[in-house]
Amino acid sequence: MSEKLLLLAIFVVSMLLMAGNHRKKRKKIVFFGDSLTNFGSRPGGYIPRILRMLKDTDIEYNFELVGAGVNGNTVSDLYRRMDRDILSKGADIVVIFIGINDIWHKVTGGGTDREKFETVYEAIIEKLESVAIKAVLCTPTVIGEKLHYTNEQDADVELYSEIVRNLALKYDLPLVDLRKAFFDYINANNVENAEYNILTYDRVHLNNNGNQLVAEEMWKVLQQIK
Repeated sequence: MSEKLLLLAIFVVSMLLMAGNHRKKRKKIVFFGDSLTNFGSRPGGYIPRILRMLKDTDIEYNFELVGAGVNGNTVSDLYRRMDRDILSKGADIVVIFIGINDIWHKVTGGGTDREKFETVYEAIIEKLESVAIKAVLCTPTVIGEKLHYTNEQDADVELYSEIVRNLALKYDLPLVDLRKAFFDYINANNVENAEYNILTYDRVHLNNNGNQLVAEEMWKVLQQIK
């Protein structure tokens, strides 16, 4: 083999090895939740917005973003579908965004009491940790956007958010405190004390501003994960 052919062969092999290493660096982030996550994976949702934020950096190739939201899900539903939607899909990072239905549905006799919510949420974390999948925890957002804790279920949203905060501390996990971010934004912008149309279009589901705020708050945390 001539020297030129040898150098060409070495170059080709080097490029193939680099491409292989490039692929190995990709991390799959699965967004795991309810209808907020299902809708958030659609055009205009917070997941495509995070992807656009990634495209503005030099780390885009490191991540694949996947939405795994199912309408109406509670924390127990998430636990039941972990094998199907998380463990079998090769997730590296799981963003857990759950709690609204656990709280919201309590007024109609459903939902999840605080003890069960904490127990099942902790079981999800421990199952992820057992297979070396990193969890990112998100506090619930809002059920109504009125000021001064005057929404019917504000007390429960605060309580369940504190459960999530405490679990993040206990397991030393990244936290996206969406409840605080929403509370701060609504206090600054809801000048007419409206029940919705600030960050949601129906008291719960995200409008354009809501999707943008969630994307920004998640991005702050996700970009810190190596």
